Amino acid sequence: MRASRLLALLLSLERRRGATAEQLAEELEVSVRTIYRDVAALQAAGVPLWTEAGPGGGIRLVDGWSGHLAGLTAEEASALTLAGAPDIAAELGLGAVAAAAQSKVLEALPPELRGRATRLHERFLLDAPGWFHRPDPLDALPVVADAVWNATRLDLTYRRADRAVQRRVDPLGLVLKAGTWYLVAAHRRQPRTYRVGRIAAVEPTGERAERPDGFDLATWWGESGAEFDRALLRDEVRVRLSPRSIRWLPTAVGTTSAELALAGAPDPDDDGWQTLDLPVESIEVAATQLVALGDGVEVIEPPELRAELARIGTALAARNAPRSAG
Repeated sequence: MRASRLLALLLSLERRRGATAEQLAEELEVSVRTIYRDVAALQAAGVPLWTEAGPGGGIRLVDGWSGHLAGLTAEEASALTLAGAPDIAAELGLGAVAAAAQSKVLEALPPELRGRATRLHERFLLDAPGWFHRPDPLDALPVVADAVWNATRLDLTYRRADRAVQRRVDPLGLVLKAGTWYLVAAHRRQPRTYRVGRIAAVEPTGERAERPDGFDLATWWGESGAEFDRALLRDEVRVRLSPRSIRWLPTAVGTTSAELALAGAPDPDDDGWQTLDLPVESIEVAATQLVALGDGVEVIEPPELRAELARIGTALAARNAPRSAG
């Protein structure tokens, strides 16, 4: 949004004490014309900017002027990215410093930008969890977050489905996915995922955590999630689907399964139906998933899945048949 870009432009000029319009356009990924429009908006808001054409010229702040953002503490700067999501900051134990950082940034802004930022806070809200999300217990989260930030090794008691296990781990990062927190940590030098709500006890060891060379949290999380999805798909069925069922397929069976099936699908027939080889977790799971597609699915193989859908369909028809007048 424009207010965010104006703030980024102001901070860039303050940090660099000047730059060309081309350099700023490349940094902010906008056109040179947009940079000049934003400069004019900042000047109108009272920011002392000046421009100079020709070799050695560019866009600069008047010497000595400062937006007074240097007053941010290290904790406040870390929490600033969470200022628009107070619940997340609070869960990490950063609620107070996030509020303080937000106040300092607002105070340092020119009046026009301050008003835009305030309206943004009043009118937009990020609510990541789904409607039926039940929050996990997060007693361990502040300790885990501190260990991630300070690279401190942890001893965990982790609840699995069947038992509790002890793990000594090197924290690598925290991920919030659909309202659920996950710790990515190395155990015996292998990165693994731990659901924070299942950590029954956690204790810092005081030892320095080891981070694998070149480890990138976002890259590892994306690859790990995709690998997990593919690993679940241990079986395959052949189905014929209507155009409407094709559109609803990712909702019924999941995005990974649908994408794999559609990648190798032949062209639709004259009625728009397509025959797909669909990866599934199991025949039993496939039956419950494909029922959601209604009369837009025909199972070609295996026979047991076709028979199961026929059984479900017959039972549904009998149970939902019109009732007699008597």
